[in-house]
Amino acid sequence: MKYDYLIVGAGLFGATFAYEATKKGKKCLLIDKRSHIGGNVYTEQIEGINVHKYGAHIFHTSNKEVWDFVNRFATFNHYVNSPVAVYKDELYNLPFNMNTFSKMWNIKTPQQARDVIKSQIASLNIKDPKNLEEQALSLVGTDVYEKLIKGYTEKQWGRDSKDLPAFIIKRLPLRFTYDNNYFNDRYQGIPEGGYTQMIEKMLEGCDIQLETDYFEFVKQTNIQYDKVIYTGMIDEYYQFKYGRLEYRTVSFENEVLDTDNFQGNAVVNYTEREVPYTRIIEHKHFEFGTQPKTVISKEYPVEWKYGMEPYYPINNERNIAIYQQYKALADQEENVYFGGRLGMYQYFDMDKVILAAWQLTQALL
Repeated sequence: MKYDYLIVGAGLFGATFAYEATKKGKKCLLIDKRSHIGGNVYTEQIEGINVHKYGAHIFHTSNKEVWDFVNRFATFNHYVNSPVAVYKDELYNLPFNMNTFSKMWNIKTPQQARDVIKSQIASLNIKDPKNLEEQALSLVGTDVYEKLIKGYTEKQWGRDSKDLPAFIIKRLPLRFTYDNNYFNDRYQGIPEGGYTQMIEKMLEGCDIQLETDYFEFVKQTNIQYDKVIYTGMIDEYYQFKYGRLEYRTVSFENEVLDTDNFQGNAVVNYTEREVPYTRIIEHKHFEFGTQPKTVISKEYPVEWKYGMEPYYPINNERNIAIYQQYKALADQEENVYFGGRLGMYQYFDMDKVILAAWQLTQALL
């Protein structure tokens, strides 16, 4: 059997490319080292609930073409992401909006909130932020920073905010409306029945081999293919020639609870440093579930080591410089193309993954 494309990675990038290529009559073989398709958007059923195995994935986009595309493969519900944050014994709405400010300062109007924030920022007199802490304080003042940003960020990065570079936070949106919708995008929702079913439909007509490591596959296979679409770690592809790129990763602690409603919301963030997890996900709320039991996932940020699942690229100056060296090698390849979060060393929202895959299909097909 000869294939036009060997696609390495059955996540959203690989699935989008495979769908477009198959539609154009190309023969695709898709391999993945995991035991399932879907990459990080994979959902598995537990107690009749679609559990987001690798963390919450809420689809949102302002691009109608992308929205129409994903709706070919699934019916999306009207879920709106409205997380809440717990700080000690206080509970606040996210993103930072008038509900947050009203609770924090016992005020009612946007002007009152602006005045409080403005006076806090002015009293700090930070002209040139030297680190993440100073950058955040100069954007939102002391109360919002101390209660809702500092501890969460330090857990997420495993470092003190004063030791993190200022550029990590370019802006912190403050909304002076009573609106708890986290995203500004026009289209938003969760595929009914979970993402796995959606990816299955995208991959119809594709040959798939799971639990298959690309490097072992290349050594052992007699299968022929013209081109490779590679969505694994770009530094690993080049045997770490210029050094290893760094990531943050996450570990999940799942529990089935004998209650129909544990926290009343899909996403609850825990913003104080002393609570070891960053958030608790209650999966049934993504699809308005009424099952008698519930499944929760506690999310713990972890320092990444090779062999762990890489989640968030650490796009600091050192890593960007290393990535550019690997990209220069990739640009010289004739029949290998890199895509996705790991292949492009970039954190993508799901709609941007699809757009990036489309760019590649337009270049090749």
